[in-house]
Amino acid sequence: MSKLRVGMIGGGGPDSFFGMVHNRAIALDASRELVAGALRSNPESAMRAADDYGIEGYPTYQALLEAVQNGEQALDYVTIVTPNFAHYEPAKAFLQAGIPVLCEKPITMTVAEAENLAQIVEREQVPFVLAHTYTGHPMMMLAKEMIHSGEIGQVRKVVSWYNQGWLATALEQTGQQQASWRTDPARTGISNCGGDIGTHALIAATWVTGLAVERVSARLNTFVEGRVLDDDFNVIGELENGGTALITATQIAVGYRNDNGFRVFGTKGSIEWHQERAECLLVRYGDGRDITYWLGAEFDLPASVASYLRVPSGHHEDFFPALANLHTTIERLIRARRGEQDVPAAFPHPSVEEGVAGMKFVTAAVESSNNSGAWTQV
Repeated sequence: MSKLRVGMIGGGGPDSFFGMVHNRAIALDASRELVAGALRSNPESAMRAADDYGIEGYPTYQALLEAVQNGEQALDYVTIVTPNFAHYEPAKAFLQAGIPVLCEKPITMTVAEAENLAQIVEREQVPFVLAHTYTGHPMMMLAKEMIHSGEIGQVRKVVSWYNQGWLATALEQTGQQQASWRTDPARTGISNCGGDIGTHALIAATWVTGLAVERVSARLNTFVEGRVLDDDFNVIGELENGGTALITATQIAVGYRNDNGFRVFGTKGSIEWHQERAECLLVRYGDGRDITYWLGAEFDLPASVASYLRVPSGHHEDFFPALANLHTTIERLIRARRGEQDVPAAFPHPSVEEGVAGMKFVTAAVESSNNSGAWTQV
């Protein structure tokens, strides 16, 4: 089996965290390799960053795409690791060229851009995966499978959250790169906290349960003086089945790092997961049983989840393998599309549909908050 050849847009430079995370995730299974990239917005910096990665460098994503189209470079898919404002154009260009894309979230800056990408994916029938990393955790995948199978009955209520404290002060005023672009409307969009980590809380409420949020009442806050966009995001949502979702995110929770998780309450039981204890899934039943599932413990995982595990019982899988699982999903979609034999089924990780839903959710939340929390259709 030949390795898939991967290109990367963005993700280079000394201050880039997620580029190297993707690089490790791509390489983890020895079935994919990063071979080329346009890693910075400045052409000269892009070429230097490619040298640091030891890959073929291109000054722009347009130059990389041109090299693919004229046969100078071979790529099986690209991963987009740029700030929010630079997702849409490269994703659109590569998708229109029939090249699969794995894109960081949120998918775009606007609903219209997200819907346009969805139209291209549908028209070209090209694989697309949205990089909600935490959905690659096997226990989050297991929760989705258990809820889908009816293990906890009908979902009545979901509580999902993401608490961070890194923006509790005006960090962007120090020139810190991540803080600077995430709090800048021109580069991050209409919502900082909601678009960045509120979308993770949304996925925990909707992707896990399979239920869409139909309308919202929201309160967005900006606590740090001088900051333009929200650093605190609070939403009550109505689910399509009539259930309730409480979706919150904050970046001013002093002392908190990446406290992401969810509780799903059903008619027969409840499920609870915490990202900072990612290998544990707690299921509570109405008869008094509380069952904790630990990754690597002696119980049978569904084949849809088990085929994504890499290490023997008693060892740990965490953040890098979670992202690698998303790369595995797009790899499986690509290999199956080619007609390769014995390709395991790809797990239904977030795709362009979830990207559109995320943008609609954030847009509705901002509108609701601007109207004193008025109920707003998503």
